[in-house]
Amino acid sequence: MYQLSNINIARHGRQLLSIEKLNIAPHGLNVILGHNGSGKSTLLKVLAGQLKPDQGDVRLASQDVYQLSPRALARHIAYMPQQIPQPTLLQVRELVKLGRFAWRGWLERWQADDHQWVDAAMTAADISHLAEHALHEISGGERQRAWLAMLLAQNAPMLLLDEPSSALDLAHQYQLMTLLRQQADRQSCTVIAILHDLNLALRYADRIIALHSGKIWFDGSPAQLLAHPNLHDLYGIALDILPRDGKHAVAVVA
Repeated sequence: MYQLSNINIARHGRQLLSIEKLNIAPHGLNVILGHNGSGKSTLLKVLAGQLKPDQGDVRLASQDVYQLSPRALARHIAYMPQQIPQPTLLQVRELVKLGRFAWRGWLERWQADDHQWVDAAMTAADISHLAEHALHEISGGERQRAWLAMLLAQNAPMLLLDEPSSALDLAHQYQLMTLLRQQADRQSCTVIAILHDLNLALRYADRIIALHSGKIWFDGSPAQLLAHPNLHDLYGIALDILPRDGKHAVAVVA
């Protein structure tokens, strides 16, 4: 269980995040929604142990996240930031192999399963054919998928992704969400992803956490969000909800 309590972050007199309580279960696909500047990336950085709040408590399995070493934290959490670094001289396979650092460090001998994790991650992210390419030789969407493969190779029980579909074409967006759905269906695996596409969230998420002005505006299932009487307030635009195939609904601008 991941537990946040009494979280407050302010910068230059502006409240960026104010959360009284938030618990994340050790399984499932959680999507964070909200307008630009609502606090989504700030919340994800707190969850990833990358940003310490001005006030509050962040605990992972009863441990203070900020007391964990970087390597220990990496064994629990794999994190993809919104702006991914661009180490241009690195080949794709070398980047993916960095995901095993949490388990092997720089000096320990690699085991057979380390190579298996790297190969499986590259296959899952559909980048095996790019293994020997330098990162600067591939597209932004391909680099995003390479970073996803590195996270998968890390084999952490929690995946945190900040707008992982932003540079992907339509086909790879759905491939990504299907992959994240599969990861979340594994026993004791949690995925938390920031998305801008409401329909992707409605289709794939178990739980949606919507932020507004740094506070939790909604926390529940996709069905509960669709039934929210003030859904239009989330983005400040009128939406129509259209039923589709008896299972999924689609939100469109009214």
